[in-house]
Amino acid sequence: MQLKWTAVALAAMLVVACGKKEEAPAPAAAPAAAPAAAPAAETVTVKIGHVGPTSGAIAHLGKDNELGAKLAIEELNAKGVKIGSATAKFELLAEDDGADPKQGTAAAQKLVDSKVNGVVGHLNSGTTIPASKIYSDAGIPQVSPSATNPKYTQQGFKTAFRVVANDGQLGGTLGKYAVDTLKGKSIVVIDDRTAYGQGVAEEFEKAVKAAGGEIKGHEFTTDKSTDFNAILTKLKSAKPDVLFYGGMDAVAGPMIKQAKQLGLKVKFMGGDGICTAELPKLSGDTLADEQVVCAEAGGVDGDLKAGLDAFKTKFKEKNGVEVQIYAPYVYDAVNVIVAAMEKAGSADPAKYLPELAKIEYKGVTGNIAFDDKGDIKNGALTLYTYKGGKREQIAVVR
Repeated sequence: MQLKWTAVALAAMLVVACGKKEEAPAPAAAPAAAPAAAPAAETVTVKIGHVGPTSGAIAHLGKDNELGAKLAIEELNAKGVKIGSATAKFELLAEDDGADPKQGTAAAQKLVDSKVNGVVGHLNSGTTIPASKIYSDAGIPQVSPSATNPKYTQQGFKTAFRVVANDGQLGGTLGKYAVDTLKGKSIVVIDDRTAYGQGVAEEFEKAVKAAGGEIKGHEFTTDKSTDFNAILTKLKSAKPDVLFYGGMDAVAGPMIKQAKQLGLKVKFMGGDGICTAELPKLSGDTLADEQVVCAEAGGVDGDLKAGLDAFKTKFKEKNGVEVQIYAPYVYDAVNVIVAAMEKAGSADPAKYLPELAKIEYKGVTGNIAFDDKGDIKNGALTLYTYKGGKREQIAVVR
């Protein structure tokens, strides 16, 4: 009886146990609320275009310019420049124009289509002038670091600026120097028929005549020529003591060498296009001491010279090569555009253009401010010669 009761009791207990509702587990504690994320720092991408001949006979000058632009962009990004409330991220869009006007306008249109905020370039007057209309039509500010033909800023484009003196100042100073200092009695001229070469040669001639000198011959070549024996032989009959060449160093170097081979004993003069660190090498290392007098469309002296010297040292440390000529002006041109953006609080060309027109900026090439045409005010010129294969400063004139 006891066993039977026990079995019944056990069965009842089992039924009760099986029918008992299972209790739900206690809900997990809600996770602690995450702290509110800090708002992302506002940034703005600013595209700076650069155009120069990085291929062709004067590629060494175009590359010099491009390296100056790259150095400026790298430093600006390292500084964390603020434009309005945003931190600017600068991008360099570099194009090659091969010193060719058609290639130059194609490069300009490409930059416009890429919606650049500003342009530094071009190197040559012959590419700068036709490209300037494209930038003007698009309302994009253009600062040339080296185009010296007066026509560039005489077209009336509000977007066109330059940070160097023009051919009127450059050729004019050299023409006066040829007569007053070099005492040239028989002065001859060769130009390469480019906008730059022809322009600076014409201004040189005007200044020679104004100073009481006489031009005994004027011949023409091209910026791609390599043989000058015919025109040099023709000019030799004038027994020149000064030969002025309007063009670039890639042609001037071989011309100097061939003039020496023909027995021409002349002072060889030229503008900033020949006034480069590469000229002795391009002349086959035949350059005699003080044989050449040339002028750079810019320059500083006194207290400002220390800043330019420091830039040249930094440039060489960064790139492993010497400054050819224009890199400091490119560097300043980039920084002038950005300074105008900072003042306007905007990288929009229409908004910062008025600030660029009235900018006052202390650069490594001196104090930069523009007149109502876009020419640099009080532009300096630096006269140079060569000794021991190195360029040596004669004087800074204004």
